[in-house]
Amino acid sequence: MNAVPAGNAAAKLFDSANEPDLTGEDAEFMRIGEMAKRYDVTLRALRFYEDKGLLAPKREGANRLYSRQDRARLGMILLGRKVGFTLRDVKHMIDLYDPEGPNTRQLKVTLERSVKQMKRLESQRAELDEAIGDLDKLMESLRSQLGTAGPKA
Repeated sequence: MNAVPAGNAAAKLFDSANEPDLTGEDAEFMRIGEMAKRYDVTLRALRFYEDKGLLAPKREGANRLYSRQDRARLGMILLGRKVGFTLRDVKHMIDLYDPEGPNTRQLKVTLERSVKQMKRLESQRAELDEAIGDLDKLMESLRSQLGTAGPKA
């Protein structure tokens, strides 16, 4: 397993196995097209995250160059979105990072929001399980009616 990309204590949550060993200039910066391909996101999404202040690529003329820190931040953005956090929540959690400190506040806020999100997801799962059960009963009833009464035109 590779080391966690530099830049964010909460980035340890992101599986850095997706980050291959890079050498030379590629180890430091990645172009927008490479970022999009590697993380399976659109160029538009990367530009959107930049507009929202979530990513801050270096500019070289018209080229956007993403650092290891940007890649770690993108990993957190994608993980946060996958588990249902808003972009505002993700930005808040990432922005709490302090390269000079222990990041206790960032970790506590991330944990608190994760606990709340877990409760929401578990509630949604219970509602889905109930809806699936109701739909199963309905389909069983419909099949039974069709089997005894025969299909009507």
